[in-house]
Amino acid sequence: MKDSNPDLDDSINVSEAHGHIVREAAATVREKRIADNGREPVSLGVVVACGVATLFAGGILSAGGGLFNYSSTFRENYVRAAPKDGEGSGPAPKSALEVFIAKGAKQYTAKCNGCHGADGRGDGANYPPLAGSKRVTGPSEALSLVILNGMQGPASDGKTYGAGVMPAQGAGMSPEDLAGLMTYVRNSFGNSTGDITTPEMAKAAIELSAKRENAGQACTSSEVESKNQKPLPGEPLDPKMMIDPITFAPAPAAP
Repeated sequence: MKDSNPDLDDSINVSEAHGHIVREAAATVREKRIADNGREPVSLGVVVACGVATLFAGGILSAGGGLFNYSSTFRENYVRAAPKDGEGSGPAPKSALEVFIAKGAKQYTAKCNGCHGADGRGDGANYPPLAGSKRVTGPSEALSLVILNGMQGPASDGKTYGAGVMPAQGAGMSPEDLAGLMTYVRNSFGNSTGDITTPEMAKAAIELSAKRENAGQACTSSEVESKNQKPLPGEPLDPKMMIDPITFAPAPAAP
């Protein structure tokens, strides 16, 4: 029978020949990579030349205290002049009541919102309302001691809420924090005493709290009703006075 593959040499190892061809093709690819037009790699010589040129230019610019000389670029004791239009001179003054309420709102969110609610109305079962509370809008000394030490027993409406104990909130509270918080709750949620608890008054409250006979314990209704029904000592602040919202200092009069 005639061979169907007359040109095929039976002595050829097909597997070995195929492997040889594959290796040659791979070597060819490595030696003759074809780069896309415009994306050829930058030669090492070009990189070195650019680096030398950059160093040379930098030496010329900095020679003799030129471009990079600090003392010639920045003047000693330089103070930027205030802009003529008043911009950049700090936050605009606001009324004292507005400033204290804004500060107190942050304290309320951090310390009171979780129990008394964003609207100050409590939940009717565990937490009493601050809205319309006689203890909130009444004499400031009583309110300050309740905030600093907590409260045990019925609220000002005569009702006992939850466990009947409000935890103390005075830990870490500065006079400015207490002043802002008291001003906020006395002038929010429909409450409108229109007055400001100043940092001076709040400082007096903190000192008074430390001198209580049962310092460290929660206040009771009978205690604040019999001993603290008076305003905190201190010079009143006009709610309409314009003050700096950062420092609380009175704003200078307009020229």
